Amino acid sequence: MKVNLINRSGFDLPHYETSLSAGVDLKAHIDEPIHLESLERCLVKTGLFLELPAGVEAQVRPRSGLALKKGITVLNSPGTIDADYRGEVGVILINLSKDTFSIQPGDRIAQLVFATHEQADFQVVESLSETQRGAGGFGSTGEK
Repeated sequence: MKVNLINRSGFDLPHYETSLSAGVDLKAHIDEPIHLESLERCLVKTGLFLELPAGVEAQVRPRSGLALKKGITVLNSPGTIDADYRGEVGVILINLSKDTFSIQPGDRIAQLVFATHEQADFQVVESLSETQRGAGGFGSTGEK
């Protein structure tokens, strides 16, 4: 898949760290450190602008290491970048730890995964087909 990209970050282009990686890392394009207090959230810009093909979205997801080790995650995870969006890619980070977390210029803050999708053609009906599960949700299939 080809993705047109404008890179105003001053960093190298996003790249896959391994041949089987699903996502590319996004870096903080900031002039000075951001000190994110406990339960505080902020928008961190990346300096990247994308033009995605029709039928493709870019999903902004947390980095697992930041989430586990520091309690830093993407608030609206996954964040969706639509194919018709042309603004700068931003990441909404939240600090779920008790400690202040500092984001330095160039830090890897999230990852970007590309996914194809379809748009639904809704059909209004009077009933839905029956299934074994039915309307059960939120753990209705058991805990183990």
